[in-house]
Amino acid sequence: MLDLQSVSRTVGGEAHIVDVSLRLERGTLNVLLGPTLSGKTSLMRLMAGLDAPTAGRVTMDGKDVTGVPVRRRNVAMVYQQFINYPTLTVYENIASPLRIQKRPAAEIDAAVKRAAELLKMTPYLDRTPLNLSGGQQQRTALARALVKQADLVLLDEPLANLDYKLREELREELPRIFAETGAIFVYATTEPQEALLLGGHTATLSKGRITQFGETTAVFRRPRDLLTARTFSDPPLNVVAVEKAGRRFSGPDGLVFEAAAAHAGLADGAYLVGIRPHRLTLAGSESAGFEATVSLTEVTGSETFIHADFGHERIVALVHGIRRVETGDRVRLTFDPAKVLVFDRTGSAVGEPAALAA
Repeated sequence: MLDLQSVSRTVGGEAHIVDVSLRLERGTLNVLLGPTLSGKTSLMRLMAGLDAPTAGRVTMDGKDVTGVPVRRRNVAMVYQQFINYPTLTVYENIASPLRIQKRPAAEIDAAVKRAAELLKMTPYLDRTPLNLSGGQQQRTALARALVKQADLVLLDEPLANLDYKLREELREELPRIFAETGAIFVYATTEPQEALLLGGHTATLSKGRITQFGETTAVFRRPRDLLTARTFSDPPLNVVAVEKAGRRFSGPDGLVFEAAAAHAGLADGAYLVGIRPHRLTLAGSESAGFEATVSLTEVTGSETFIHADFGHERIVALVHGIRRVETGDRVRLTFDPAKVLVFDRTGSAVGEPAALAA
């Protein structure tokens, strides 16, 4: 078990990691989700021992490893810019950490072949990296990390530079690979969709702080605050300021809708409503809606992104199919009040909406 206890790191007076407490169990896949500069890589460096915290403790299986350098830990890392030895074959690239450890030849051979089989690299063991595709080179780097039999495997946006097809293929394979080891896996990404595809547990990060940690779909469906909901939403979460009076919410430009059962008991007053883009429909049959002015449309083939101005807010709707709407058109966007997130004006989640708001 990896246990970070109130860990912080400050560099030149600038806080990179702020009071992070996190406990990761063996055999688990853990996603660090956040935008660029949110602290994902800084946190991984503390986990690995590449950097030492300025405050707090790090323990591994109950042993205090705070400040213990990476060379004295059983850690493997794979970066966005994957690194292989260009003059060595795939076999020797994968075998290299075991040769450094002076493992017996038979043990090395068995480990390399097993890792190659897991990552579908068996046909390429005699090739050098320059004769591989980008995806195959990344698989080689992953296989090398696996054969090391590390207690902790850190993957820092390892698929970011691959094309779409290769990313999707590896995203499908990685959970299967993780399930077959007893290591702790930590995977950093900026993409909410990638976190959902990988599953496991997710920690959302913002400005060096963890805003929430838990089972991935639970964090997505039940964000405890607006910051977490925004971190875990792509396209961006639509947020509208509303007032509650009795059983009704009212907002800008005549927006009025009945509170769902989960929110009916909230006290009257000011709130923020979060609506995920895929929960907005174009002139649908839902019980609540509003009119907005189209500013941009993006057709992806099977879906259309509609960007529209509503009050002082820019709204994004993700609707199915190809929708022909033009800039300047007035459209009616509708939603189900039971499938919204509600926050108080401090940004804390209120009510019990979340399972339906995904």
